[in-house]
Amino acid sequence: MSRPRRALALVLAAGALFAALVLVGDVRAVRDRLDGFGWWAFAAALGLAVTNYGLRFARWQLYLAHRELVVPPRTSALVFVAGFSMAVTPGKLGELVKSYLLRQLVAIPVARSASIVIAERVSDLLALLLLAAIGVGLYGIATEVALATAVVLAVAFVFLLWRRLGRATIDLLTRPRRLTRLRRPLHEIYDGLAALGQPSVLTWSTALAAAAWACEGVGFALIVGAFPGAHVDLGVAIFIYAATTVAGALSFLPGGLGVTEGAMTLLLVENASGVDLGTATAATILTRLATLWFGVGLGLVALAWARRRAPVEVDDDAPAPAATPDAGAAPVPGRED
Repeated sequence: MSRPRRALALVLAAGALFAALVLVGDVRAVRDRLDGFGWWAFAAALGLAVTNYGLRFARWQLYLAHRELVVPPRTSALVFVAGFSMAVTPGKLGELVKSYLLRQLVAIPVARSASIVIAERVSDLLALLLLAAIGVGLYGIATEVALATAVVLAVAFVFLLWRRLGRATIDLLTRPRRLTRLRRPLHEIYDGLAALGQPSVLTWSTALAAAAWACEGVGFALIVGAFPGAHVDLGVAIFIYAATTVAGALSFLPGGLGVTEGAMTLLLVENASGVDLGTATAATILTRLATLWFGVGLGLVALAWARRRAPVEVDDDAPAPAATPDAGAAPVPGRED
């Protein structure tokens, strides 16, 4: 099965799971709540999701520049959006398809760009935890969970920034003969990730990510408030959105399905006013449609387009195009951007 078909099969399976979760709830209650919903809020949430994508694309471009990888802007945007198609993979690890597409379209070896995809996930996690800290600090919600996550994150950053430990760990894991060939690309990925994990880079990348995810948190608050009589404080809404997104990612279920929806619904009932189970379920469904599934749809279109443009296979050992003072886009034989 080709990669696009596998991606589509995964999306359909995740969509079926999402539909099953919806059907488990009180369908009649959800339908009744939607009768009085202000659909302007759903349109606004879609616009805020697009703003999220724009800010994260700016971070992607800055990452590419920092790693001195030259990608034509239109190709870069196409690859970036195509990655959304893999948002329903466990931990979004499927977004490494962006490295595969960069290899196909502009001859950048996978090991050179994979660190960027991983760095995106790192700064996203930091940003979401930062936003969740609003709820912990101002409202005292889920303090124990936040502390446990902070400890795990601290250990991860020790591994990331202590290069001798990181490279020694890779050497140990690749000691078996059948894994030895992975040592060199893993070292390259690790070195790139360590470079992108330096405090100066991590500061601006996390700031962009926090602004991006806050946009979707605002969209979530607008959706809740568009139900008659319902209200949730903006800080609480951002906390719920950020915390449940992290919980879904850490569950390693496709798209966090089930975990994110269930936690979002329960936290809404407990922390919003005028919100019963039916309203919370409807708000959760609309929020996920305006964020996760909207992005997946855009990603599938971009992935199909990118695959049609892909040239012949390239050598992963070939040097990647590097930025020069008067260099433009790295040419791809037989292609024009």
